Formats: sequence, structure tokens, C-alpha cells
Amino acid sequence: MTSNNRILLVDDEKDILEFLSYNLKKEGFEVATCTNGQMALDTLKEFKPNLIVLDVMMPGMDGIETCENIRANPEYDNILITFLTARSEDYSQVAGLEAGADDYINKPIKPKVLVSRVKALLRRKGSASALEEKADIIEIADLNINRERYLVTVDEEPLSLPRKEFEILYLLASKPGKVFMRDEIFDKIWGQGVVVGGRTIDVHVRKLREKLGRNYIETVKGVGYKFKLNE
Repeated sequence: MTSNNRILLVDDEKDILEFLSYNLKKEGFEVATCTNGQMALDTLKEFKPNLIVLDVMMPGMDGIETCENIRANPEYDNILITFLTARSEDYSQVAGLEAGADDYINKPIKPKVLVSRVKALLRRKGSASALEEKADIIEIADLNINRERYLVTVDEEPLSLPRKEFEILYLLASKPGKVFMRDEIFDKIWGQGVVVGGRTIDVHVRKLREKLGRNYIETVKGVGYKFKLNE
């Protein structure tokens, strides 16, 4: 196990925490547990996890609000967040992605599936970190994407984008006019072997369009997405 192995588990049900913690520790992960959102925010400062597994339905500060608080702090941009959701919580899955989560895991979950998903997410994080070493700037019309500073501006006005939105925008804008198939985007942004929900990319693209204020990204029905040149 590499140093990329610190996981924070957040759930108000202690038996679930014990189950998840036991199975992850068996695989060599360093695990911290919290029973509510505020406790998770406090623990972040010292534990500095690589990945947070966050339950959606918690009393007080729920998982969505906790995720929004984490994503509002640039210091935690490098932390992956995956939600735990019941299969019937369709709304929660979309809301979680909109709040800045990287993925979600359906409950109930088998130990082997849990470990596999966690390892795949952390492998993807390692791939993304390697990409960030490239100091690159893309300028198209009034849009500027600076990978070195992780900064996007439109008409010289800075935009705050979560990591996944930035990476999708950078990928598409790196080859304007090229149609990126959905599977290709998943592999490059999430990493091969990571299983994410079918609507994950759609949610991120929709949020990107809203923040950019114009439709730079075109949907190619049944295929994927491309960055439009005629803006």
C-alpha cells in the first residue's frame, strides 16, 4: 500500500462504520471514523484523508451539506469524496455529484466491492496528480484555462470549478472540435476500472455550462461531448 491510503468514513450508524473500517483496515488502509458532518469537518484538519466515504442521510448536517462545506475550502481540493447512498435514493445521487462528489457507492455493499471501488478511486487520483504536473494554458476566445494554477477565467473573470469539472473542461478544450466518447472521458478523468453512475458526467457537464454562462460544450447524442469552436 502506498502513502495514498488515508480514508475518512462518515456515517451516523456505528455498525456501518465498524463494518467499513474493519474491511478497509484489513487491506492496509489507515482509517478514521466520524458519526456526523461537523465532526468530519473538524477531523479533516488533522487527519488529511485522501478519500472521504460520506453517508448522505445523517441528522443535523447531512452528507450533501458536509460535501459542500468541504468543496468550499480550496485546501481540500485534492480530497476525493464518494457518497454512500441507498439504491432508491436517486435524487441523493445526483445532488451529491452536484455538491462536488467524485462518485457514489450504493448500499448495501459487499466488502470486496467496497475495497475494489476504493482502490480504483485512489488509482485514478494518482493518475490525475500526474497530469497536474503539466504546466499548460489553453486560451480560446475569452476563455482561459490554466492547469498550473488550476484556474479558469471567462472575460478575465475567475470561475470556481470543482476538480472534476475542471478536468472535463480542460480535456475537451485541449482538442476543440474532437468528439470525446463517454467511455474515453470516464477513463481519462476517473481512471480505468472505476465504475461510476451513468449520469455522473451529465451532471458535471450541466454544471459546467451553467458556470461558463454559454454553451462551449456540445452534446453529440449517443456518443459523447465536444468543445465547440464557434463561440
